[in-house]
Order: sequence, then C-alpha cells, then structure tokens
Amino acid sequence: MTNRISITYCTQCRWLLRAAWMAQELLTTFEQELSELTLIPGTGGIFEVHANDALIWSRKEQGRFPDITELKQLVRDQIAPEKDLGHSDRKKES
Repeated sequence: MTNRISITYCTQCRWLLRAAWMAQELLTTFEQELSELTLIPGTGGIFEVHANDALIWSRKEQGRFPDITELKQLVRDQIAPEKDLGHSDRKKES
C-alpha cells in the first residue's frame, strides 16, 4: 500500500482547521488504503488536494471548497475504485 494524499492549504486564510478536519475524515474513511496523509502550508488562497500526485481538487479551479462526501468520492475513485462508501455513495434525490 503506497497511497498518498496531500492537502495544501493557505495559512494566510486560516484554513488549517478545514484542512485538518478533511484529513481526519479521509484517514477515518480510508484507514486501510492510505499509507500517508500530509498537510502542506501554503499562501495565496491555495486549497488543493492531491491523491498519488494527481490533482483531484483545486479551490482555484472549482471556485469553492469540496463537500466532504464529494471529496471522499474523488479520493476513492483515485486510490480504491472498488471501495463502497456506504451512505456517501447514495445519490441526492431531487
């Protein structure tokens, strides 16, 4: 197992708590699949999530932060496509 996640967050914007909470959620959900999760301080409004060096979320590109369910699905698709996320996989009803 060599799956790595990194979350780069803006220290100027005080996004450490958001990044740490998302890291905790990912570590709990993917405890068997992850070998490393790193928080990387940055500046300039950055909030990016990489899975195995592939960019899976960029606040700059998306214009918003990810919903935690959305982020878990993106991570799953990258590192463990066969994993069932239970209630996080259910589609929202219109």
